[in-house]
Amino acid sequence: MDFGYFTLSDNHYEGNQRSSNQFVADITAEALYADKLGMHSAWIGEHHFNSLGVLSCPDLVLTYVAANTTRIRLAPAVTVLPLHHPIRVAEQWATLDLLSGGRVDFAAGRGYDSREYAPFGVSFADNQAIFEEGLELVRRLWEADDRMSYRGKYYSFDDVRITPKPVQRPLPTYVGSFSKPSIELAARLGCGLIVAPFAAAISYGGLRQVADLYNETCAKHGRQPGRLMCSYFIHFADDKAQEDAQRARQIRYYKECVIPAFPSDPKTAPPSYRYFIDMVDRLQKVKPEDLTENSVLLGSAARIADTLKKVEAAGFDEVILYFNVGQKPHAQVKDEMARFMTDVAPAFAGSHKEAAA
Repeated sequence: MDFGYFTLSDNHYEGNQRSSNQFVADITAEALYADKLGMHSAWIGEHHFNSLGVLSCPDLVLTYVAANTTRIRLAPAVTVLPLHHPIRVAEQWATLDLLSGGRVDFAAGRGYDSREYAPFGVSFADNQAIFEEGLELVRRLWEADDRMSYRGKYYSFDDVRITPKPVQRPLPTYVGSFSKPSIELAARLGCGLIVAPFAAAISYGGLRQVADLYNETCAKHGRQPGRLMCSYFIHFADDKAQEDAQRARQIRYYKECVIPAFPSDPKTAPPSYRYFIDMVDRLQKVKPEDLTENSVLLGSAARIADTLKKVEAAGFDEVILYFNVGQKPHAQVKDEMARFMTDVAPAFAGSHKEAAA
């Protein structure tokens, strides 16, 4: 099982003194440090207007990372595809794949925050259909050898051929999923899948159930299953005081960043987001003792490794780790990243062992 660095650049906190510019600089340094430590990948989220996070251009940050590394894989987590024209998305990530020597893992989703949609003039209510059409189109643009024309419900154009083409053919593509429609789309298109364990536990019962649904749906569509990935919040704690502080940090993230961003009003949430209403209700009531291995890796290295062994047994190929959640100081983030790669990762086979060698 491989391990990657992951962030959503959460910075929407009451009384927060950390500027968005400083946090983007910290994230960039952490992604470079992930490469130095031998992590497999760096996954950087897209958020706009400080509604939850502050990093709006993961493609640009990852281009900088690419120029200063030779090994780590580079991925958005995720590109909020309905906010961008598919032609431009296909061009940008094909270019980065070329510049990085074929190190891009492309991931797309539709997001969950209507506040990010309104300024771009994109329909939040229709974003599932916009997303599905856009993702199919991006992949067709990468794969087409000749010029192509397209007529769809949301996008139309004539005589287009993107340049440059990606080095990887096909370019690895993942769907970020909180919902059954997204899992079914990933399976139908032959894409890999990324899920959040806390959402998987609420919606399906756990990661194994998500893996079973994805594999069954791939078989239904005659597709070979792609790689399965999940993201995990991670906090090391060696005594009760540290554990209490880390649990408080995680709950603050849910209360101040996640709950305001997630659709929660039954009157306004589009039908494809109704499952978020129950999710928000649970997060509003969450207590420190409710933070279990279904949502957070928390505790000693041995305890974290034990949970990850269960994730591996469920059929997951990679876990991307959210170290810098909840205003965790940059120096502490780097310390925990190094500790993970020293004390946890060696218990698993993966690309980190090849990097260490």
